[in-house]
Amino acid sequence: MNVVVTNPPRVGREIAAGFAPYGVATVHEAQARTGLLAAFMRPIYPGAKIAGSAVTVSVPPADDWMIHVAVEQCQAGDVLVVAPTSPSDTGYFGELLACSLAARGVLGLVIEAGVRDVAALTEMRFPVWSKAVSAQGTVKETLGSVNVPIVCAGQIVRPGDLIVADDDGVVVVPRAAAKAVLLQSEARETKEAQTRARLQAGEVGLDIYGMREKLAEKGLVYRAADAEG
Repeated sequence: MNVVVTNPPRVGREIAAGFAPYGVATVHEAQARTGLLAAFMRPIYPGAKIAGSAVTVSVPPADDWMIHVAVEQCQAGDVLVVAPTSPSDTGYFGELLACSLAARGVLGLVIEAGVRDVAALTEMRFPVWSKAVSAQGTVKETLGSVNVPIVCAGQIVRPGDLIVADDDGVVVVPRAAAKAVLLQSEARETKEAQTRARLQAGEVGLDIYGMREKLAEKGLVYRAADAEG
């Protein structure tokens, strides 16, 4: 069935904003290394970083009709997440759709397919993480669905889940777990700040992380070089 689910529950705006200081790597580690989208999902320009609530779109291959439908369902602070029902590198999304989303306060796009107008999107600073860049256009013929669970780049994304994206990729945090993961991310960042200070002071990871004993157990041997060598 093709359906548009209107106004699904979203992760709270305050919780989403709380993730702003933390990168994808930190969030991924904080939730037990889960939720990371495939490594081929790359930002179209460096330095982009977002954290917001997912509006999901299931689209047919090479058909962008349902993205236009989804625009109306977007609110400020949302992230549009799009996945085709069959693999497609076609350029589903470009400058005009970005203008429409930006006018509604949408933070960015995550799409397991192609985008185009990359120069214009970069100039307007509309963040996109995509599988491909392609000038090939789409049609508007076949229905899909909006705000239903989808699989995007190997991860299940449900409407209202939290999406965090930066130069390292994209991670999804289930809506119900977002507050707990935020606290875990804060704790991890505090711990890393302490470790960073020790490394900057000259300590080495072998001692900070207690690696020496395990390395010895694995059979690593240190041997002085021959004097003649």
